[in-house]
Amino acid sequence: MERLADFVLRHRRWVMAFWAAMFVVGVVAAGAATERLTTDFSLPGQPGYETSVEIIEQYGNGGSTQPFIPIATVPEGETALDNMDEITAVFDQITTEIPGLRTADYDNTGDDVFLTEDGRTTYALVFVPFPDSFDAPLPSEQMAPILQAATEQTGFEWTLTSYDMLAIGESSDTEAPSVLFETLLGALGALAVLLFLFASLLALVPLLIAAVSILTTFTVVLLLTYLTDMSFIVQFLISLVGLGVAIDYSLLLVTRWREERDHGRENQEAVTIAMATAGRAVVASAGTVAISLIALLIIPVPFLRSMGLGGMLIPVVSTVVVLTLLPALLGGIGPRVDWPKLRHENKASRAWASWAAMIVRRRWVAAGVGLALLALLIAPVFGIKIGQAQTSSLASSGSAHDALLLLTEGGVPDGVVSPLEMLVEGDSAQARHSSTDSVVTNSGAVDGVSAAFAPTSPAWSTDATQISIGIPTEEAVDSTNASVVTRVNDANADVPGFAGTAGAAAIVLDYIDAVYGNFPWVIAIIALVTFLLLARAFRSLLLPLKAVILNIASVAATFGVVVWFWQEGNGSEAIFGISATGSITFWLPVLIFAFLFGLSMDYEVFILTRMREEYDDTGNTGASVTQGLGRTGRLVTGAALILFFAFIALASSPGTDIKVFATALGFGILLDATLVRALLVPALVSLFGRWNWWLPAWAARPLRVEPHGAIVEGASVIEEAEASVRP
Repeated sequence: MERLADFVLRHRRWVMAFWAAMFVVGVVAAGAATERLTTDFSLPGQPGYETSVEIIEQYGNGGSTQPFIPIATVPEGETALDNMDEITAVFDQITTEIPGLRTADYDNTGDDVFLTEDGRTTYALVFVPFPDSFDAPLPSEQMAPILQAATEQTGFEWTLTSYDMLAIGESSDTEAPSVLFETLLGALGALAVLLFLFASLLALVPLLIAAVSILTTFTVVLLLTYLTDMSFIVQFLISLVGLGVAIDYSLLLVTRWREERDHGRENQEAVTIAMATAGRAVVASAGTVAISLIALLIIPVPFLRSMGLGGMLIPVVSTVVVLTLLPALLGGIGPRVDWPKLRHENKASRAWASWAAMIVRRRWVAAGVGLALLALLIAPVFGIKIGQAQTSSLASSGSAHDALLLLTEGGVPDGVVSPLEMLVEGDSAQARHSSTDSVVTNSGAVDGVSAAFAPTSPAWSTDATQISIGIPTEEAVDSTNASVVTRVNDANADVPGFAGTAGAAAIVLDYIDAVYGNFPWVIAIIALVTFLLLARAFRSLLLPLKAVILNIASVAATFGVVVWFWQEGNGSEAIFGISATGSITFWLPVLIFAFLFGLSMDYEVFILTRMREEYDDTGNTGASVTQGLGRTGRLVTGAALILFFAFIALASSPGTDIKVFATALGFGILLDATLVRALLVPALVSLFGRWNWWLPAWAARPLRVEPHGAIVEGASVIEEAEASVRP
């Protein structure tokens, strides 16, 4: 690291020129990269997904897309059956004027599930193609004029609903905050924290580093899009997570540079020392984040793999920029921009050192309280449900909400928004029809299926296949209700030509199998590699083991809060106006774990690296705890607030899933920086005493570091801690 610092300082003008060029390239690349991002949610090899693919290939619609539901309500005193010819004519008009649709209604099924209990309302299930791009017109926009004209011509009340319409709500994409706006909002919050921490123009330097890091990451992503698909969600991660990570790493290095300057070091010597100490901590921190995200490549889900790959670039690129451009800036204009210098770093924070000494004195109580609070927060996680959000959480008002309410209050099953499509294959029409009749009979008798039928119109069969429909009793969008797919498949396993079941429920089961069947391996690999990386960084066996266990507990506590806040609705309604989601979208837990495990480990690395440094200087565990936390407490708190503001900005996105993701990371970061790092870490380090630093020769040899015995210290941990904070 010293050699890198020397190289950068000797060639700092060339280094700055290079990153200036990358900044300009990144400005152009960012727009091009976002246009090449994809909406690929494929699940290769999974039964529901493969059935969906075959349906889309054969019919051009349905499969993994949930249907739109046009609804007709006739005036009081009349029934829908009395006016079925006029109503069916409108449904036929929709399929005629909008190409590529497939419709099921009362006319082509004769099933009473298409009628409400009062007989006044009927509806159709309109299966649509998956959109080719974000710019493609929405089916709701295409159907709206037809239904409006039908209202004027028939005098009936025509409305429209669907799961997707409820998810979008009454807002439009043009009104949603842009990625740039969210990034600027997060940067504004970060600037406020940096101004408080530095009290000088130096606060602008980490923002500059973040800007270069974000744009450079977009450049790399643009290149990757020519090699593999990258999910559109990557743009949010790069902008908001990248903002926080780059600033956090810059904050660590700049703070140490200021400290060395305040100790009387020459500017370039201060840069070299900061790189040798804080720079190593940055590398270790970035390594833990990168490992957490690259482990997502184990999961056989393309869009999660792309987010793992794109997310991994964030700490890697940020580290490269921080360890090259930042020392070049500090070695040149650093002293000039550190003005007006109202805050000094020549002493540890007395408030944080005193807090640490108090924790050491009452370490048993502090550890007990901290672990009890973690257990309390973890408790709700055992009730987690995986799937998609229920419709009640997607919208509480609006035309789509009112239309669905009209159906469900009229006795139509809740599962109408998530129907099942059962596919039958066969060489002859007679064989397909016979098998389809069996599938309808078998599926209709399955627990959790309210109705099953096979539409008679030609759009529901080809020369090789035929589709029948099942309406679940409940919304089949979470891990509990989606099990109806397994029962339907089991009931039809012996039917000749039965190919499988598609629909929202089938996709939920596919994701659960693909993602969570491999999730234990993800956790194990992340934990093992992180342990080895930290064992080398801390030169200890106990400290990295404690760090990994505490991090897993911290992430579990965050999941508990997510379940309590979002799934059960204890706060989501009051803060966001969103009802209980009933489940957590299948891709969120694994992504939250990967990001949060790595990001929160940053603070462990910041604190324990400094504690290790203080211990090497003093040989006292108590002094290392007080001085280590005294030096890093304000830094970690500020870094956590910066990331928190970035995630709050991300939570302004209109999608419920993005809000859940952002609030989970925001809460997790604050929880980790307070309860875990400010309470449990000093308490446990003081409890472990000399065993914190134990690294036997057999473990030190493969790590290529010096061994260290569990040396008996001269004074008690409490005496050492209190002595280190006395004036």
